[in-house]
Amino acid sequence: MTHLNAHAGTAADPVLQVQGLSTRFHTGRGTVRAVENVSFDVRRGETLGLVGESGSGKSVTAMSLLNLVREPGNIEAGHILFRGKDIVALSNKELRGIRGNGLSMVFQDPMSSLNPIMRIGDQITEAIHGKERTTAAQARERAVKLMKLVGIPDPALRLADYPHRFSGGMRQRVMIAMALANEPDVIVADEPTTALDVTVQAQILDVLADINRQLGTAIILITHNLGVVARSCDRVAVMYAGRIVEQARTADLFADPRHPYTQALLAATPRLLASRAHALMPIEGQPPNLADAITGCAFAPRCHFAHAACQEQPPTTQLDDRRFDCWKTASGEPLPPLPRHRSQGPEAVALVRAMPVAEDPQSRTGLVPPLLEVRDLVVRFNVPSTSLNPFAPGRHLHAVDGVSFTIDRAETVGLVGESGCGKSSLGKALMGINPVTTGQVVFDGKDVTQLSGEQRQWVRRQLQMVFQDPMSALNPRMTIGDALAEPLIVHGLCKGAAQVQARVGELMQLVGLDPAVATRYPHEFSGGQRQRVVIARGLAVNPKLLVCDEAVAALDVSLQAQVINLLKDLQARLGLSMLFIGHDLASVRYVSDRILVMYLGQVVEEGPAETLTLQPQHPYTVSLLSAVPEPDPVTEASRQRIMLGGDLPSPLDPPSGCRFRTRCPVGPLHREGRERCVSEQPALMPVAGSPGSKAACHFAGEMTLAGATATRVIPLHESKELIPT
Repeated sequence: MTHLNAHAGTAADPVLQVQGLSTRFHTGRGTVRAVENVSFDVRRGETLGLVGESGSGKSVTAMSLLNLVREPGNIEAGHILFRGKDIVALSNKELRGIRGNGLSMVFQDPMSSLNPIMRIGDQITEAIHGKERTTAAQARERAVKLMKLVGIPDPALRLADYPHRFSGGMRQRVMIAMALANEPDVIVADEPTTALDVTVQAQILDVLADINRQLGTAIILITHNLGVVARSCDRVAVMYAGRIVEQARTADLFADPRHPYTQALLAATPRLLASRAHALMPIEGQPPNLADAITGCAFAPRCHFAHAACQEQPPTTQLDDRRFDCWKTASGEPLPPLPRHRSQGPEAVALVRAMPVAEDPQSRTGLVPPLLEVRDLVVRFNVPSTSLNPFAPGRHLHAVDGVSFTIDRAETVGLVGESGCGKSSLGKALMGINPVTTGQVVFDGKDVTQLSGEQRQWVRRQLQMVFQDPMSALNPRMTIGDALAEPLIVHGLCKGAAQVQARVGELMQLVGLDPAVATRYPHEFSGGQRQRVVIARGLAVNPKLLVCDEAVAALDVSLQAQVINLLKDLQARLGLSMLFIGHDLASVRYVSDRILVMYLGQVVEEGPAETLTLQPQHPYTVSLLSAVPEPDPVTEASRQRIMLGGDLPSPLDPPSGCRFRTRCPVGPLHREGRERCVSEQPALMPVAGSPGSKAACHFAGEMTLAGATATRVIPLHESKELIPT
């Protein structure tokens, strides 16, 4: 495995030592043991990955490191030693001298961490002034170099922008720049790439790698993405139920996990090149309630290898430079492989099989038209002019520009692309949420753009959407049971309250939730549980087409595997069609029959899922696939990478000709074709020798994953200078 820095593995003293850390929250429902007896070290120039499911204690550990835990939480035991000082025992004044200067944090959501009414430059210079007195000119000069360090183009100009003018990836870079403002020894990055598309994720990871390598900054990377860990981390600590259950070097942990929970996490992770024939292997059951007293091994109720000894707390085994807490491997023997038959829980599978199969009368004749046909769809939004003249003409944002495709009955079509490419706008246009400018959306033989009244209500029952953010999709004042009952009542699908209640219970069991919790409100559920509720609501009216907009983007690997398996089971039994929108190509490939790749409002490639991932024809698809981190350090070390230069162009003013030409690694190599790329827009055409594949490229198939290095575009941050002290 190729590590990110030259300092890892040296005998240098740890820059941060955590010893027996315990953080608890005292609530009206009891004491929540969020972090329990956690210990680890991190050295200069090292990246430590902290992984685990939602609720395992990762973020609370991060907040504890900077002593940011607030009431009703409290650090009740342990030591956090930094530069010889115990952070737990410091006063608020002393802590202010360490936060940002010695220890910095990059939070998960940069938009909520940046002040929306302050310019980016002011926010960075504010952090610089917090350490020492500097003139305005000195602070501005340093802010420019910080922004250049993290790869923000035209940094001197962008200092005057507000956060809303930056993309999600660029805002995350600003957060990293602010964290670096005072040259900290340790950066704690809490899910810095969650919900970012793969290209931006790769860029952020490269920024952290450069910082780690060039400045010797230690990084604690908190994530649930094991591919990110395989690509970026020197060592890994796996958390479960508030405890670290295994620590090891990354290569050792992935090759030979010694705790069943680590093994289960790896088995639940979708892989880009793995067989789609087998179901993913989610971890059955739920994590324990940390407000309850836990005796013995906390993972035992979900563990395939649990036995009588697991009723007691397992010992910590030290084996070379790794530690793990498990009775099964305490003797030093490796874990046996997991069985392949693990899938959805038996209750959910039984309910899926018991539901009636949706049958189309035309299927008996053999003449089955597509369930959905999109023809030259255009969605444009009017953007007011920025001129002081109120009569000045506005501009058009080209969200979707001439897209055509079909979805057959019982087929899943994946839709991938970077943030801002038009994926969600397209999905909402199909649902009638976004108005269609021109083109047709033909569903089950009817042009839905021309329907109204009762016909429109019929379409809304046949097409249902699963939104990316379940919290905003659910009414916070309605119980989960009421939210599921609402569509049943509106569409008259049940007679009487008893029938509604029974159907709500069936829907909850269908997605793996206990009907007994139907009286709870959305805020009382985890993110994964809320996503299951949204899926259940979408299925309540027995739709023919389900539009899933980033339905698994923010879920940890186990919940992601459960939701993906559930959707595949539902499709197979109910004849359900799906448009599966996502940025994680491994998940999209696993669930999809065909995949569409979008770039700046247009489909640039289409093909069968296996063919597109193994033999991509468009250079943009090649770059997306090369950016997907595989949960295997050996594979990651041998993979070719393509980093695209620049940012996604503005949909307000897309490039002429081929829209990808401003970032394309192939076009510049063909001097005779440059003018063609500028003046002629390539059509989505079948690719010779690749059945079922189409590509919108003048040089389709000329760039492959195997030849990625030869045509690699160097990103801006790789040619930067180091920040002067």
